[in-house]
Amino acid sequence: MELTDFDTLTFDCYGTLIDWESGIFAGLKPLIERARVPLSRDQVLEAHARHESSQQKYTPAKRYQELLPIVYKRLAEEWGLPFTHEECMAYGRSVRNWPVFEDTVAALQYLKQHYKLVILSNVDNETFSYSNARLQVAFDAIFTAEDIGSYKPSPRNFEYMLEKLGERGIKKEKILHTAESLFHDHKPASEFGLASCWIYRRHSQPGFGATMNSGWLPNVAFRFNSMADFAKAHQEAAAQK
Repeated sequence: MELTDFDTLTFDCYGTLIDWESGIFAGLKPLIERARVPLSRDQVLEAHARHESSQQKYTPAKRYQELLPIVYKRLAEEWGLPFTHEECMAYGRSVRNWPVFEDTVAALQYLKQHYKLVILSNVDNETFSYSNARLQVAFDAIFTAEDIGSYKPSPRNFEYMLEKLGERGIKKEKILHTAESLFHDHKPASEFGLASCWIYRRHSQPGFGATMNSGWLPNVAFRFNSMADFAKAHQEAAAQK
């Protein structure tokens, strides 16, 4: 299997293209600064993953910018810290300010010359519009949790994406699902028979950070530590054709 065998890349956005762990940690700063016992970055991210995943399961139709304030509240309660409603709401809006990984834009602009680019994201459309401007590339399709009414790793999200791409003549065997999270993306992609590319952003860190442990070892077609490495590998593969 070669990178040049595919004509469509379907992307997770947050954690893969957008540095969501830095965004989460910065957005939770008001709580972290009040903690009676210092909280490590990974402690914060892992607690966030638990509450976010639970909330997405119980309120799958809630928009992401409305779901995150509940996560903020649950974290404050878990840590026994005071909080305000406005802090919760500000955290929900903070996603629009989450930074792009420094290698993302150049890699996407290169890959756009060779593939259709598609987003499959656990976010709402308004929020993604801000991230989309930061990514500086025109996606061929954008599928959000708001569009679908559920959050990855629900199979509904992948069913929806494959149905809509199939209507445009894009075949499943020509799709390479590209993501960081084993929990949200690679496990369900594998169950749907999709080839996948793991952008292992946390390769130098222990644990799973802001994603849940999928309890599943990756069975992926490709693995790179960054989007820059992915683009470079495609260049090398294309040169050998």
